[in-house]
Amino acid sequence: MNSESVLGWLESMGVPPALVSVGAEADDRWCLVREDVDGVAGWEVFWREHGNRYDWARFSSEQVACFYLFGRLTWTQALRGVVGPLDSAGTPAGGTQAQG
Repeated sequence: MNSESVLGWLESMGVPPALVSVGAEADDRWCLVREDVDGVAGWEVFWREHGNRYDWARFSSEQVACFYLFGRLTWTQALRGVVGPLDSAGTPAGGTQAQG
């Protein structure tokens, strides 16, 4: 997963696209931006509101930052009941039949 694919993955989990901004800061959105600090590249994930950053996290890896954002927002969807565990008799997309 990377900054080009994370929006598609989030949308597939029911996260509204308008809730996330990739590559730029935007108010009332979760942001994923690349930001160099003292010449060191990094990826930052945070909620932005009224120009301020909340729940800020910084990663040296784009992939790790994307998985962090994905996990955080997917967990929220699970708490809302939008996504949840698969039926043990079901077959996940691209998966194999569950043994039971």
